[in-house]
Amino acid sequence: MSKFQAATPDRLRQLRLEASAYFTPMMLHEALLRLSHACGGESLGRFEKAMVDQIEATKDDRPDFETMKEFAIEQLYALIREANESPKKKQSLEKMDTRRTPGRSEEPQTLEDQLQAGLEDSFPASDPPAVVSTAIPGGAKKLVGTDEVLKQQREQAAREARQP
Repeated sequence: MSKFQAATPDRLRQLRLEASAYFTPMMLHEALLRLSHACGGESLGRFEKAMVDQIEATKDDRPDFETMKEFAIEQLYALIREANESPKKKQSLEKMDTRRTPGRSEEPQTLEDQLQAGLEDSFPASDPPAVVSTAIPGGAKKLVGTDEVLKQQREQAAREARQP
């Protein structure tokens, strides 16, 4: 005879509640870590919102049910925070447009010419050249460094600010 068959229905109910209270947070923690590793923080955010909405929508007549819901949401936030802080969390990719130099040519030949000019200008330096194109589309093919681009942008902004 197994332990389950010998137990009373009340004892089985109590064991089920104890098992849920003990093991469910552990299982949820591991599931959230795996979600963060596979999908990243954006998925964790969507999961958190869906769970909070579901908890808040749950109804029960018990007098302390609202307090239970608050504790559940608090536990959820703690587990999500741990998963977000995991070093194994998948990092979101940067948007390519934020890394591009304004006005940078997409023409392979222009890029090749700029690279070649940068290599010639830096010879015999040991550091590899940084290829930065001008921020003026259709402008000169001459390479312009980042400092020069920033200076030109400041001068342009100053000119525009002076115009009525």
